[in-house]
Amino acid sequence: MKIRVRNGYRPALGGVIYFGTAFSLGLYFTFAAVQGDYGLFRRAEILAEKHALEAKRARVDARLARMENLTTRLSDDYLDLDLLDQQARDVLGLIRADEIVIR
Repeated sequence: MKIRVRNGYRPALGGVIYFGTAFSLGLYFTFAAVQGDYGLFRRAEILAEKHALEAKRARVDARLARMENLTTRLSDDYLDLDLLDQQARDVLGLIRADEIVIR
């Protein structure tokens, strides 16, 4: 429905309200898709955190493998005499009788 004005026609108020509401909702949903809790920026943060945690897990796995290797080498089934000698020197501060200690 159009209202007659002096210089021509102007749109009905209902159409202006409809398009204004639709535009506002479009802006809101666009903002939510980018900035919201499940938006694109949050997704990038989650991916960066995932990569950091995967790197940390790889470091912990490597450390665990090293500890398991050392534990196996000191077990009763497999005794590494060089490792045992090194541990006795480091932990207990022992030296052999034919060695000279320089401080």
